[in-house]
Amino acid sequence: MSLEVLRQEARDELAAVIELRCRLGDDPWEFLPDLPSVDEQVVLTLREETIEAHDLSEARARAYHPAASREARERFEYQLLRRVALDHPDLTPAVWGMLGRLNAA
Repeated sequence: MSLEVLRQEARDELAAVIELRCRLGDDPWEFLPDLPSVDEQVVLTLREETIEAHDLSEARARAYHPAASREARERFEYQLLRRVALDHPDLTPAVWGMLGRLNAA
């Protein structure tokens, strides 16, 4: 699937989230800064596709096991997002944004 199609899907998904949150009475000034950008949303989609394409579900299970360390999870996410950035160089700024979000969590 092309990046433009993924970006349009991300825009539609984010618009639906914003509309729902506003209908629920949430203040947009409160939740908008926490939403991913369109390209960050695309990176999240590509992240899941990368897990499937490279058969990384077992590695993800180990990284997110309750006994795993935070460093193990961060190392897995870094390597996964690095693959996304290498496959889609024009998304590199969004990948760095996602890494920043992961490190802040």
